Amino acid sequence: MAGADADAHHRGLERLYLGAPTNRIYANLVIEVDDARATIAIDVVGDLHHAAGAMHGSHYFKLLDDAAFFAANSVVPDVFVLTAQFSIQLLRPVVSGRIRAEGTLTRPGRSLLFAESRLLGPDGRVIGTGQGTFARSELLLAALPDYAGDRP
Repeated sequence: MAGADADAHHRGLERLYLGAPTNRIYANLVIEVDDARATIAIDVVGDLHHAAGAMHGSHYFKLLDDAAFFAANSVVPDVFVLTAQFSIQLLRPVVSGRIRAEGTLTRPGRSLLFAESRLLGPDGRVIGTGQGTFARSELLLAALPDYAGDRP
């Protein structure tokens, strides 16, 4: 996929992500999707903290999975992919500031795709990593209103 078709697909994936109800909790959420890559950035605020005052690991997982997922789905123009397996490593705590998850497709395939991601803290240091396997589903992207741009 190249050119205008790829660009339209990537913008559709971005709309899909930004329209997901689960993402409403993130401050200043931004996503950028390109061929075999995706970047997601948020501001870490206290609502994301566990009892000890740092961002909860569930948010690490979500951001790492989402970045790898969209890197994988960036090369699949017709259907939604699903996370089949995902593992993470939590390396450093983060309390506040802007963080960024970067996903990269490492191996495309006909039915399974493999991608990895890393989460960077406000200082640019890696605070977490992830690796996953993604499977093509039967759910057509064009049938999803946010992807198609059908929602106001």
